[in-house]
Formats: sequence, C-alpha cells, structure tokens
Amino acid sequence: MILTKKHPEQDTVLFDGECRFCQRQIEILRRLDVRRRFIYKSLHEPSVAADFPELSMEQLQEQMFVIDTQGNARGGATAVRYLSRKLPLLWPLALLLHIPGSLPLWNWLYAYVAKRRLWIAGRCDNTSCQIHQK
Repeated sequence: MILTKKHPEQDTVLFDGECRFCQRQIEILRRLDVRRRFIYKSLHEPSVAADFPELSMEQLQEQMFVIDTQGNARGGATAVRYLSRKLPLLWPLALLLHIPGSLPLWNWLYAYVAKRRLWIAGRCDNTSCQIHQK
C-alpha cells in the first residue's frame, strides 16, 4: 500500500481510461456502485498526476488503484479486494477473494490478465492498452 498526501473526499478509483478492457470493467463497477461511494478517474486526467504524484505513470498503467479517504492507495488485486468489501453487490466475491493465504494467487491472476488486456479487449485506438515490459 502506498500513502498519498492527497486525501480525497470520496474513495477514488484510478484506471486507464483509454483502454477498452479497463473502460468495460469500470462501467460494471459504476453499475454495481449503487450508493455512488466511489469517484472514477482516468489516469490520463491532468488532475491525477497533480493529486497523486506518489503514483508513477508506469504504476498507473500496470494496475488499477483505489485511493481511500485516508490517502491509502491500493493497487491491483488488493484494490479489487477493497472494492469487494465496499460494494454490497460484490460481497459474494469478497468471500472468495479473502480466503486466508489466497492473495498471492489473486495478485498473479490480476497481473496475468493485465498483461493481456490488449488481446482480451481487442484492438485499442492507441497503445494505451499495452503494458510496458521491464
């Protein structure tokens, strides 16, 4: 977990708004967020870099982040676990995601899907869906 100086008024989900796969997942989250608990921002919005300089562009392109109102930034599978606890319609998923000792599996699965999101979603309008290999 990364601590940010900015403490948003609402929990904030940062995602790649130029990636079709990511856009589809956020559309689903918005529908499940019936109480409007979260703000959803594309990593490409200028305010994201200004508000959360602790998160590099590379980190933001590799995984979705959720920043809570205390400034705690959770990425990848940890962010998905957090969302599953906060959105009542995801509580059944939370039971599975929080099986003791299962986080390494969810981290691997998240990274596996994230690296293949271009292939999963089909072509992108630009290179935003490509994860830069180290």
